Amino acid sequence: MKKLFLKLKQYKSDPLSLFLFLLVSIAALTTFLILVFLIGYILVKGVPYITPSLFAFKYTSTNVSLLPALINTLTMTFLALFIAAPIGIFSAIYLVEYSKKDNKYIEVIRITAETLSGIPSIVYGLFGLLFFVTALGWGYSIIAGAFTLAIMILPLIMRTAEEALKSVSDSYREGSFGLGAGRLRTVFKIVLPAAIPGILAGIILAIGRIVGETAALIYTAGTVADISTSILASGRTLSVHMYVLSSEGFFVNQAYATAVMLLIIVIGINWLSGFVAKKIVRGNE
Repeated sequence: MKKLFLKLKQYKSDPLSLFLFLLVSIAALTTFLILVFLIGYILVKGVPYITPSLFAFKYTSTNVSLLPALINTLTMTFLALFIAAPIGIFSAIYLVEYSKKDNKYIEVIRITAETLSGIPSIVYGLFGLLFFVTALGWGYSIIAGAFTLAIMILPLIMRTAEEALKSVSDSYREGSFGLGAGRLRTVFKIVLPAAIPGILAGIILAIGRIVGETAALIYTAGTVADISTSILASGRTLSVHMYVLSSEGFFVNQAYATAVMLLIIVIGINWLSGFVAKKIVRGNE
């Protein structure tokens, strides 16, 4: 509160600055309160219905277990990141470290990536249905959903990795070159480790989009409630599982419980990624 009053005194002589400060503060507070309300609402509605039957290994119409969907979600996340993360990171390395600044081809790539980021997920789902499911003959499968999600998150990973690499000071590169290191060694030994926190932030956002995606996966991975025995088998993720339960109308409470598990997974992944990023930064110091 003291800091707030000090800020108000600083802006007292400038009404416009004071108005903008109050506007930004109210917007930030509103965003925080909405977040608290959403999390609280989901917890209140879902936690009482988290029962042992929800974690049964086999899904039935009685227990509506979320464990198969949880396992499918982890599989889908791993496959999508395995496909998209290397391509996105290496693309960002090329754009920042190797390409010429006035290259028009590079600008086309950046514009294309930004355009892909704005395409609705259902359009990706229809593309995955037509190409991966139908044209390639993969059918409704985990691999079809993973490739569709990989295309969705690729622009996000590429752009965040590019910005993370740009944020690394040029003095790092100049010092490395001055000691006789080549460009490849400089990129992978100096620049990339320094950019790891920013790259991980992009991957965290990508994971959040993967675990929360529904429309694209209904058209590509399907809605089978069992654990996928292979990447060519159909399977639903937690978000699809939650959508199916809520749309049927018989297990709305269990859908809230599934939402709680999704929330816990996202928070856990964020914490783990932050922990790993700190360890990497400390190891490079």
